[in-house]
Amino acid sequence: MSRKPYFPAVPNSPKPLSVTMQREVRFEEVDPMDIVWHGRYPSYFEDGRQALGKRYDISYRDFRDNEVAAPIKQMHIDYVRPLRFGESMSIETLLHWTEAARLNYEFIIRNGKGEITTTGYTVQLFVTFDQEFMMFPPDFYARFLESWKSGVLE
Repeated sequence: MSRKPYFPAVPNSPKPLSVTMQREVRFEEVDPMDIVWHGRYPSYFEDGRQALGKRYDISYRDFRDNEVAAPIKQMHIDYVRPLRFGESMSIETLLHWTEAARLNYEFIIRNGKGEITTTGYTVQLFVTFDQEFMMFPPDFYARFLESWKSGVLE
């Protein structure tokens, strides 16, 4: 499947960070036709963001401990083929490089056969706990960016 990238590559930037997790479609996630209800995909994206955050020490807890929130500004979902109850799936989550005060996540969901079922992205902005938009990444995230750019993170 050929498609236009959600986030164009930034020249001289590090490659996206990635994590893939496995899970199974639960009964509560399907509609009467045994197909995953379209409204469940944002929570699959959330599963992926949490897995990537834990892997690279930029979890929601890290944001909270640094008094920074990262609300979703944009979400996009492309449905390619359905997932069904009991089917295994993988959620690949990629964090794309940006020096802006934001998080650019891409998601690729595959069924047990490895076929792409869904793709999408989210964009999250950094805000203080006082709901003030941050123009620059917070210090803890800036240190993370330095590690990423220097090749420490793979």
